[in-house]
Amino acid sequence: MVDTNMDNINKYTFDDIQIGMTEEFEVTITTKMMDSFKMMTGDINPLHCNREYAISKGYSDRVVYGMLTSSFYSTLVGVYLPGKHCLLHSVESKLVKPVYIGDTLNITGTVKEKHDVFKRITIKSIIRNQNSEIVSKAKIILETK
Repeated sequence: MVDTNMDNINKYTFDDIQIGMTEEFEVTITTKMMDSFKMMTGDINPLHCNREYAISKGYSDRVVYGMLTSSFYSTLVGVYLPGKHCLLHSVESKLVKPVYIGDTLNITGTVKEKHDVFKRITIKSIIRNQNSEIVSKAKIILETK
């Protein structure tokens, strides 16, 4: 479960951010997350909703929505790096391997660039499962004050 205590949001400003800075967190994917995502989006694709169908297509279980996995990039920048002062501009993500209910994901982000004129930051992020396998990669651009 993701921590939703507002007191736990980092408050890095643009001046605090340094190239090479890294933050990370973990989350375990639950059936409740999958059900909530389905209700919010209306995505009823059987790969995500029907275990037997997913297995018949060669997967070991229902496949977690790729956008659910990618949603943790928002958590990374909105809570951890930089946190409170973040305005997300873009996320360019690649889904590398399927994620399954019960997987524990480690989301790591590292500052790669700072653009002083526009106060923009580029973060490279990787999501790994409990087996240290990369399941997603992203380039994130954001603004911070």
